[in-house]
Amino acid sequence: MSSPNINYRSLAEETANPFREAQIRDGPPQQQQATITKADDAKPFTAAAHLDPNANANEHVGHDNDDDVDVEEHEHENIMIHIVPETGKESHRWNHIEDLDSFFSRMYTYQQKHGFRVIALDELFQVLEFGFVVWLFTFTTHCIKYDELFGNTNRTKTTLNDVIIPTGKCVTNFGFFTYLIIFIAAIYMGIRVLKMLYHITQYADIKRFYNTALGIEDSDLDNITWHEVQQRTRRVQAEQHMCIDKELLTELDIYHRVLRFKNYMVALMNKQLLPVRFNLPLIGEVVSLSRGMLLNIDFILFRGPGSPFQNNWQLRDEFAVRSNQTELAQRLSKLILWVALVNLLLSPVIFLWQLIYFSFSYANILRKEPSALGLRTWSNYGRLYLRHFNELDHELDARLNRAYEYADRYLSSFSSPLAAVIARNLLFISGGVLLLILALGIFDEHVFQVEHVLTIIAVLTVIGVVCRTLIPDENLIWCPEQLMTAILAHVHYLPTEWKQQAHTAHVRNEFSNFFQFKAGYLLSEIFSPFVTPFVLIFVFRPKAMEIVKFFRSFTVSVRGVGNVCSFAQMDVRKHGNPDWQLNNSDLPDVTNEHQPPHHFAQQRQQQQQQQSLVGGKTEMSLVRFTLNNPEWQMPKEASQFMKGIRENAIDELVKAKTAPQTTARENPLTHSLISFGTIGEEYCSIANSVLAADVSPEQLQISQSLTASRTGLAPTAGAHMMGAGYVAGSDFRQMLQQNLNEPMSSGSMRHGLMTSSVGPATAMDSMRRLRLSKAEGRIEGPTDTLLYSLYGGDPRLSKNPIGVTVADMCLSALYLHELSQQKRLARQSRIDEADEQPGPSNRPSRPQPPAGVGSGPGSRLTVITSKAAESTPLLGNIRS
Repeated sequence: MSSPNINYRSLAEETANPFREAQIRDGPPQQQQATITKADDAKPFTAAAHLDPNANANEHVGHDNDDDVDVEEHEHENIMIHIVPETGKESHRWNHIEDLDSFFSRMYTYQQKHGFRVIALDELFQVLEFGFVVWLFTFTTHCIKYDELFGNTNRTKTTLNDVIIPTGKCVTNFGFFTYLIIFIAAIYMGIRVLKMLYHITQYADIKRFYNTALGIEDSDLDNITWHEVQQRTRRVQAEQHMCIDKELLTELDIYHRVLRFKNYMVALMNKQLLPVRFNLPLIGEVVSLSRGMLLNIDFILFRGPGSPFQNNWQLRDEFAVRSNQTELAQRLSKLILWVALVNLLLSPVIFLWQLIYFSFSYANILRKEPSALGLRTWSNYGRLYLRHFNELDHELDARLNRAYEYADRYLSSFSSPLAAVIARNLLFISGGVLLLILALGIFDEHVFQVEHVLTIIAVLTVIGVVCRTLIPDENLIWCPEQLMTAILAHVHYLPTEWKQQAHTAHVRNEFSNFFQFKAGYLLSEIFSPFVTPFVLIFVFRPKAMEIVKFFRSFTVSVRGVGNVCSFAQMDVRKHGNPDWQLNNSDLPDVTNEHQPPHHFAQQRQQQQQQQSLVGGKTEMSLVRFTLNNPEWQMPKEASQFMKGIRENAIDELVKAKTAPQTTARENPLTHSLISFGTIGEEYCSIANSVLAADVSPEQLQISQSLTASRTGLAPTAGAHMMGAGYVAGSDFRQMLQQNLNEPMSSGSMRHGLMTSSVGPATAMDSMRRLRLSKAEGRIEGPTDTLLYSLYGGDPRLSKNPIGVTVADMCLSALYLHELSQQKRLARQSRIDEADEQPGPSNRPSRPQPPAGVGSGPGSRLTVITSKAAESTPLLGNIRS
């Protein structure tokens, strides 16, 4: 990076992208044009001034003429001049960083791990840990006199020197197997040392970048957010051109660089292409995704030799050729097979290492607190399933941490009466035996020297811990639906089939796959070396063709970034789910006598399933990203989607305050506010503040405009509706307060819920108590959110913006789920009504079309997604 020979290329050297047209929407709409390039920004070029009058000859427009893509504004579009900086100038050493993916990833790790010293020590201790394990294994095998240690001799007093064999004699006891292990361990440790030195040098370079280019000292890292680091990095790009393919970097560009492969993994999970559900002999169906499996999948798909990606930023050119799809699938299948066989060969060694590693890691914790095994943790499967596109690790952790308490209370509210009876009796028996041993030991300490007494105490303690987890809390109140609502508000993704089903054992069992016991997590990780090879061969390998099709269909080239997953562009127009959109009709024309509605639903559903994701993944990711990155200039369609959510919510709020109670109860925003208010005291205070606020003129104008656009009528007079709003608003407040007061009276939530009508100032005081990490998004908070819109632009809301992001995302998630549920129910109702009409068009007259068959080019059909399209891996509908 410090070399004065700066690599660059002109736009004329870019060849046509073999993949689908890039949906580049990072810049303002007025600055967009079709400029799709291949992401080979790491190829070497000579440093010189480049002059080419035909620099734009190879630029082309994608297949869709209406697609918006980036444009770089240049004073002279056909000339690209790069001035080589002077050697030795520190301020210019960041020109054209060759591998920006690795550079930005190290920047993120550097900020999250608190600087150079922490990272260097961590790298050093990782090497020392491995050396310690090898030494301990050798020492316990050859250097201890176990007869002396266990008291099998007649010595009255045993000293440490009597137990430990001297080093010289110990080495003479080494056999061939021991020397072989030491030799292999020495080679591996040497590699680890070289890797450690390489990482330290790389992070030393990152330290210089933070200190000089960004102006951030290591001592300040704990007081600065990643968002601020990102904004300073964008300013450095504008000054020094770390990436020479773009004049400016957007927030989304940086996220793409850091999360390129994780975004692919999120999409693969949503498309049910990862091996997370399989059957084991004598056990049955298992849902698991171990770290070992994730590492193997990452190696197979992204980083290994023969993987679809040839480097960190570019998919192999062979994937652009449609005729070799079968060959690519066979090649990927062979790669999976070889990786699985290597895993099978090394499984005993990996198992032994993981057993030792987890034993050492948790030994001290279990000694002090054995109940730690009864705690729960988010599984790897749950973390990947619940992850947004373009969501960094610390952002995901903060979100799941906020949902931890609700998830733990939800699963703890379930208990088996049979297991509880057995556990109580086992606890009684084990407690009695344990009490007897302890009492005798207190009377005479020689009792503890009896053989296996300590082992018996340890076993009885573990039995007691397990039994206590099976006995329900006598003071626990049954409230699964409200707890599931609180979980949904924070995790944002749960299957739609779970609505009003949180009390069932099926939903409880499926959710436990997200949120598993710590003991189950440890066992799955320890035994994963024996399971992973067979899952790769028999579950993952048969999906090779589908994976190849996935990479071919959902990879786009983004200028200045390279090849990325098209879903990560968060293009709601291209990849949005119609059930989560506000501007599409819900149903095809059911009056058509020649094409029955079932035909439309089946045909369009299959098309939409290929291009969209279930659960509103694209829409939710867009909402979250805009809240955490308010400076991002989103594309036109995304801006319209976000604006549509706010305006639709304002319209429903105005109608709820000016309509009778019976009408207000059917309002999606009303349902969302009620659900939002039952999460806890802070959220109840915010919901009450929203309902207490009067309808503002701006809100009334938006509602009237939307009503006029839907009905085609002129807007009504504002004064009349304002007067009606003030009168009927009290009914709405009374209705909403009654619903928010129900949890208080039933005691269903642990925290008391405030039911008095409070103002925005009180709500803001409550929002200060929300558990929002300062590293999440911008400290100043967003300035244009759903809550701001519902408050009517109250200036007091901006006095404490820290809690706005979390509260707004929770309400947005609940509101979008309500809208989606309403649209699905309305569509299904209309289809059912059409089925009841007499006539030959009520049933399809021919077999259903095969998967992938769509309507003709001139069709005016709207997209239909039935309830079956919302099935998720949790419900077992795996399609391989």
